[in-house]
Amino acid sequence: MFGFEVLHKDAATHARRGVLHTPHGDVPTPVFMPVGTAGAVKAMPGEALEALGARIILANTYHLFLRPGHERIERLGGLHRFMAWRGALLTDSGGYQVFSHRDLCRIREEGVEFRSHIDGSRNFISPETAMDIQRSLGSDIAMVFDDCTPYPCSFADAEASMERSMRWAARCRRRWDAAGDRSRGLFGIVQGGVYPELRARSAQALAAIGFSGTAVGGLSVGEPKELMGSIVESTLPLLPWDRPRYLMGVGTPEDIVRAVAMGVDMFDCVLPTRNARNGCLFTSQGRVLIKNAAYAEDQGPLDPACSCSTCRRFSRAYLRHLFLAGEHLSAFYNTVHNLSFYLDMMRKIRESIELDNFCNWLNQIGIERR
Repeated sequence: MFGFEVLHKDAATHARRGVLHTPHGDVPTPVFMPVGTAGAVKAMPGEALEALGARIILANTYHLFLRPGHERIERLGGLHRFMAWRGALLTDSGGYQVFSHRDLCRIREEGVEFRSHIDGSRNFISPETAMDIQRSLGSDIAMVFDDCTPYPCSFADAEASMERSMRWAARCRRRWDAAGDRSRGLFGIVQGGVYPELRARSAQALAAIGFSGTAVGGLSVGEPKELMGSIVESTLPLLPWDRPRYLMGVGTPEDIVRAVAMGVDMFDCVLPTRNARNGCLFTSQGRVLIKNAAYAEDQGPLDPACSCSTCRRFSRAYLRHLFLAGEHLSAFYNTVHNLSFYLDMMRKIRESIELDNFCNWLNQIGIERR
């Protein structure tokens, strides 16, 4: 059975230490989920992810639907077996990908008709088929199919989009319940753009339908950081205390830490893996652009405070050489470090919450909470 427990609340903030119970093991929260779009975290073998302590990763329903196809994955034993991943899996619903490829799609009440960005073929996803796809994939946590509100967006357009998402959420719930499988979780997604009133109505509608957890979606789509923070801060108190809270697509280490202080339990973002492939590395001393000439003869480790295999073994000079030479190993070593940085940050967050020391930890790393 899928479940969630809040084990401890920080004394001075809204930060929570909890645990997700999934068919593929327990996942401590707050947690960062590496993004495995097509059933693979880019440049990272599964065994390397396991060595870093990753317990859950995210896969992309839209992309797996188009290639190789959810029915094929089901015939091959489900996504866990297909990608040989022993941990938990969360699958998004495809709503954000529809948003990002809006020029290729037509949204109507029944669902979304779209052209594949791969071969131009016509396809259709409804709330019901989004549930069927995710059930075929066999993920531990599925997401409802939603209409991601763009930014900027008028109140009227954001309201229409949010209300459509809530109608779709109810259809997703009915389809999910019809299968009778309660071992896996289904999350609702709060929408409503940057309008607190719409976010409140969306949260109320999702609570009435009833979900295993709730995500805050439609953010980090171009709005100012301060506006994103205020929307998250005003939305979280409206969500059920005893269910996990997931902030989708966020983000930088600073964004994550501040959102934890507000009460967020789950995060995902392509930032650590994408930045790694582009030579931008997160360290305890700030971001490092490894291509810079300053590192050409730097024999020191990438981050003296990091114990990942990249930092233990290689110098900044060598990592710079690999990047400039276009070696595939550059993406691997850089990604190992960036994901290690994120996962280690989450471990420190969990420990500080358990010790009621989260505020002091924030001060130590120089981050002011809202």
